[in-house]
Amino acid sequence: MSRYVINVLASQDLNQIADYFEENNLEAGDRFFQAFNRKCQQLIAFPNSGKSYASIRPDLRGISIEGYVIFYRILEDGIEILRVVSGRRNLPTLFQNSD
Repeated sequence: MSRYVINVLASQDLNQIADYFEENNLEAGDRFFQAFNRKCQQLIAFPNSGKSYASIRPDLRGISIEGYVIFYRILEDGIEILRVVSGRRNLPTLFQNSD
């Protein structure tokens, strides 16, 4: 495995997170995005290290980062980041209309 891709919904999530940090604390935002990149690199090397969320969607996995959950699925050559959301959200509803 060698790469990670960020889908459209996850990209929108990350933009909202960046907007929040831009308004509130740039240093914390910088730390968050550095940690996000490290987590994604970790998932490339160890894709099964995240928790299974098969009860929500069969191929769904997630790993927490500073109060957020990075949801992803394993691809043949890496991982796809599906969403990055607050762990306090109603997580099953995020994937109700997805395949």
